[in-house]
Amino acid sequence: MPELDPVIHQPVRLQIMAALSNLGLREQVDFTFLKTRLGLTDGNLGAHLATLEEAGYIAVEKAFVARKPKTFVALTIAGRRAFEDHVAALTSILHPKGHA
Repeated sequence: MPELDPVIHQPVRLQIMAALSNLGLREQVDFTFLKTRLGLTDGNLGAHLATLEEAGYIAVEKAFVARKPKTFVALTIAGRRAFEDHVAALTSILHPKGHA
Protein backbone atom coordinates (compact mmCIF):
# COMPACT_ATOMS: atom_id res chain seq x y z
CA MET A 1 0.00 0.00 0.00
CA PRO A 2 1.40 3.46 -0.89
CA GLU A 3 2.28 5.68 2.06
CA LEU A 4 0.74 9.03 2.90
CA ASP A 5 3.11 12.00 2.61
CA PRO A 6 3.31 13.71 6.04
CA VAL A 7 4.14 17.07 4.46
CA ILE A 8 1.11 17.02 2.17
CA HIS A 9 -1.25 15.25 4.57
CA GLN A 10 -1.71 18.30 6.83
CA PRO A 11 -5.17 19.67 5.85
CA VAL A 12 -4.16 23.18 4.77
CA ARG A 13 -1.18 21.92 2.77
CA LEU A 14 -3.41 19.29 1.16
CA GLN A 15 -5.77 22.10 0.08
CA ILE A 16 -2.87 24.16 -1.29
CA MET A 17 -1.52 21.20 -3.25
CA ALA A 18 -4.99 20.36 -4.59
CA ALA A 19 -5.52 23.95 -5.74
CA LEU A 20 -2.11 24.07 -7.42
CA SER A 21 -2.53 20.65 -9.05
CA ASN A 22 -5.32 22.09 -11.20
CA LEU A 23 -2.81 24.41 -12.88
CA GLY A 24 -0.99 23.58 -16.09
CA LEU A 25 2.69 22.65 -15.98
CA ARG A 26 3.98 26.21 -16.36
CA GLU A 27 1.09 28.03 -14.69
CA GLN A 28 1.24 29.78 -11.35
CA VAL A 29 -1.11 31.70 -9.06
CA ASP A 30 -0.49 34.64 -6.83
CA PHE A 31 -0.42 34.58 -3.06
CA THR A 32 -3.58 36.68 -2.74
CA PHE A 33 -5.57 34.29 -4.94
CA LEU A 34 -4.58 31.32 -2.76
CA LYS A 35 -5.21 33.23 0.46
CA THR A 36 -8.70 34.22 -0.67
CA ARG A 37 -9.55 30.85 -2.19
CA LEU A 38 -8.56 28.94 0.94
CA GLY A 39 -9.69 31.53 3.50
CA LEU A 40 -6.29 31.80 5.20
CA THR A 41 -4.37 34.61 6.84
CA ASP A 42 -1.12 35.89 5.34
CA GLY A 43 0.90 34.32 8.13
CA ASN A 44 -0.83 30.96 8.00
CA LEU A 45 -0.51 30.65 4.22
CA GLY A 46 3.08 31.89 4.32
CA ALA A 47 4.08 29.27 6.88
CA HIS A 48 2.52 26.42 4.92
CA LEU A 49 4.06 27.63 1.65
CA ALA A 50 7.47 27.72 3.35
CA THR A 51 7.07 24.08 4.42
CA LEU A 52 6.04 23.01 0.92
CA GLU A 53 8.87 25.00 -0.66
CA GLU A 54 11.41 23.47 1.73
CA ALA A 55 10.18 20.00 0.69
CA GLY A 56 10.72 20.96 -2.96
CA TYR A 57 7.01 20.64 -3.77
CA ILE A 58 6.38 24.23 -4.82
CA ALA A 59 8.33 27.07 -6.38
CA VAL A 60 7.82 30.58 -5.01
CA GLU A 61 8.68 33.55 -7.20
CA LYS A 62 8.68 37.13 -6.00
CA ALA A 63 8.28 39.91 -8.54
CA PHE A 64 7.07 43.47 -8.90
CA VAL A 65 3.89 44.08 -10.85
CA ALA A 66 3.00 47.73 -11.45
CA ARG A 67 5.63 48.60 -8.82
CA LYS A 68 3.96 46.43 -6.20
CA PRO A 69 5.50 43.25 -4.78
CA LYS A 70 3.69 40.04 -5.75
CA THR A 71 4.38 36.46 -4.79
CA PHE A 72 3.61 33.72 -7.28
CA VAL A 73 3.34 30.01 -6.46
CA ALA A 74 3.48 26.92 -8.69
CA LEU A 75 3.89 23.18 -8.26
CA THR A 76 7.26 21.72 -9.12
CA ILE A 77 7.48 18.46 -11.05
CA ALA A 78 8.44 16.73 -7.79
CA GLY A 79 5.45 18.37 -6.08
CA ARG A 80 3.05 17.22 -8.76
CA ARG A 81 4.41 13.65 -8.48
CA ALA A 82 4.24 13.73 -4.66
CA PHE A 83 0.64 14.96 -4.77
CA GLU A 84 -0.35 12.25 -7.26
CA ASP A 85 1.29 9.62 -5.04
CA HIS A 86 -0.49 11.01 -1.98
CA VAL A 87 -3.85 10.89 -3.76
CA ALA A 88 -3.10 7.30 -4.83
CA ALA A 89 -2.36 6.41 -1.19
CA LEU A 90 -5.63 7.99 -0.04
CA THR A 91 -7.50 6.15 -2.77
CA SER A 92 -5.97 2.83 -1.75
CA ILE A 93 -7.12 3.42 1.83
CA LEU A 94 -10.64 4.36 0.76
CA HIS A 95 -11.00 1.63 -1.87
CA PRO A 96 -8.71 -1.28 -1.02
CA LYS A 97 -8.49 -3.94 -3.71
CA GLY A 98 -10.40 -7.10 -2.94
CA HIS A 99 -12.89 -5.39 -0.62
CA ALA A 100 -16.44 -4.48 -1.53
